[in-house]
Amino acid sequence: MPRFGPIKQKELVRCLRLHGFEGPYFGGKHPFMVKGDLTITIPNPHKDDIGKELLSRILRQAKISREEWEKI
Repeated sequence: MPRFGPIKQKELVRCLRLHGFEGPYFGGKHPFMVKGDLTITIPNPHKDDIGKELLSRILRQAKISREEWEKI
């Protein structure tokens, strides 16, 4: 179960797959994942984890609540 906080990109992708997203697909500047009509851009941090604020924005776009996120 991922906690709500800094997370590595690979862990973010794994968790989004558990929520039904497919990908990541590569095209343009950043990879993206798709679930139905939702498309989520995956940030590509080179050294650091994805921060709490950015994770919050990604989950809002993915229509995943914090409670759902921590349940996985």
